[in-house]
This record gives sequence, structure tokens and C-alpha cells, in this order.
Amino acid sequence: MSVHDTLERAFAPLAASVAAGRIPGGVLGIVEADGRRAVRAIGSAQLEPTLRPMHEGIWFDLASLTKVIFTTPRILRAAGTGALDLDAPLVSVIPDFRQYNVDNWERRITFRQCLGHQTPFPGVFPLYTYGTDPNLLRAFLLQHEWPAGPAVYSDINFILLGIALERLANTTIRDMDPGPGFAWSAAPANAAATERCAWRGRVVSGEVHDENCFALQGSGHAGLFGTAASVLDYAGTLLQGGPVVDLMRTPLGPRRTHGWERPYEGWSGGERCTPDTIGHTGFTGTGLWLDFARGRAWTLLTNRVHPSRFSDSGILGLRRAVGDLVNTD
Repeated sequence: MSVHDTLERAFAPLAASVAAGRIPGGVLGIVEADGRRAVRAIGSAQLEPTLRPMHEGIWFDLASLTKVIFTTPRILRAAGTGALDLDAPLVSVIPDFRQYNVDNWERRITFRQCLGHQTPFPGVFPLYTYGTDPNLLRAFLLQHEWPAGPAVYSDINFILLGIALERLANTTIRDMDPGPGFAWSAAPANAAATERCAWRGRVVSGEVHDENCFALQGSGHAGLFGTAASVLDYAGTLLQGGPVVDLMRTPLGPRRTHGWERPYEGWSGGERCTPDTIGHTGFTGTGLWLDFARGRAWTLLTNRVHPSRFSDSGILGLRRAVGDLVNTD
């Protein structure tokens, strides 16, 4: 079956979701290891205050795909060059982290633990409610007395990894090259709108949806923008392999690798992925999955939080249905 036939088959759940009004629109793309690809768009990039159609070149707020497209490869490359040791504590690069008590548990957290979300940080924290001065918020994050809980998926892990990258480069993330085909913002008229934000008092389009990333003016956990083409280009490079990719595929637990998720019962990639698959999703409705055994990657980019996150978009079921159809032999 050609990649175009595979895409047409896997596109059906996305089309049905848009027709049912569960999400405004989306773009589905598939790329094979030999470079063959197919992309298709449907629905609306924005519903309010104006209506705009979705198309294949729309820029998406990739949300937590930032973790695996930007932050993870840079941390792993830094480890490869010896700029950091994955099993060393964060304080080897951020010495002022919880600097007023050298016995704090936070000072023993390692880079590898952050990549695998194996730390006791809370799952969510409204950092943006403590102010909008990005330097003050970084200082707050580094000196706050964090409650230690069970290991959960936490943005704090990747905010800290982003700060480590800033320290190594002596510049802010916003001043770093986001990578080929990516950016830290997009023209509002050519971006998929996200939420009608009560805090900012407007429909967000072309600026980061994540409140903490917005307040930090750049972070390691969110903020990257890209098109389906740029995400597929990136995925295509990963399908070619290499030392960094080997680490991305190396398990750190039953559900996680270095930065990515791996298949488990009920995961976003569906039931028909091979065990040699990694993937990740973003809160705004984005996702990227790579099945190395099949030599295939696919991205589903939607604006499911537009105009509000407080609706049942059915995004998990949609992702799983698309993944199963992509991988039906």
C-alpha cells in the first residue's frame, strides 16, 4: 500500500471528528524512512473571532512536542560532547538550584531522571500566577521549596532542562535557533488558533498557549511552532538513526524512554504499533509517533483547545484510532 493510500485510510477518524464538531480542524502527515510522505488537512484553523480554513502549511503551537523536538535532542547532544553528564545532578550545570540548603532532595535530581520524568516534582504548577518577570520566575522556580511526591509527568522537569541549556549556551531559549522549519512564534493569520485565554483576554494565535512558557518568555517544556512538513522533516531525520536517536529509544521505565513515551496499554499511539515505537503528545492537540520497526512516522496536528480546553474533544480516542489505521498492514 502506498503512503498516500495509508494516509487516506487513517484520515477518516480525523474527518469524522471535524464533521462532528469535536475539533475545529487538523493536519495528518506520514513519512517513511525512504522519504516518501503524504499530508492532508481538513476543517478550520480558527473559528472565532474570525473564521479561517485549515491548510497543510498552517503553523501549530506544538506545545509539549517542544520537549522531544527541541529540548531532548539538545540535552542528549550536550551529553555526547561531554558538556554534561546525564547521571550527574542538575546542580553540575545549575549550581544555584536550591542553593540555601545543600541537603535538599532537589539538588540530587539528575538530567536522566528529568528526561524520564522520574522525579518527585508536582505534575502541574501555575508558575505564571507568581508574576511575569521571566528572570524572577526562573529564580522562584530554582529556589522554591518543592513538595516531594510520587514520580509523575511534570513540566518542571523540562523547564529545568531548558534552564540548563540556557546556562550552557549563556543565552535564553528564545534566542536559540529553534531548528530547521521551526520558530518560537508564528504569524497569527497563518497559525492554528488555540484558546480564548481568560488570563490574556484574547484568542491566542501565533503566540504560545502554555501560560508558564508565556510568562517565562521561552522554556524547555513548550513554545515551539512548526508545520506538518517541519515535524515530518524532523521525524525523517530520526528514522535514519544515530547515537542521539539510540538514546531516545532506550527505555527508562515501563512507559518512558529518554524524553519520549513508549507503547503501553491505552497509550496515544494505538494498539498496532510495534514495541519499537516512541511518541509524544502536546496539550494543544498535537502528536508525533515513530515506529522504527516499520520505518514510519506520523504526526497528527489539531487545534483541539480552540476556542476552549473545557470541552470533550475526544483527542485520545482520535489519536489511537489514527495510529491503528496508520499501522494496519
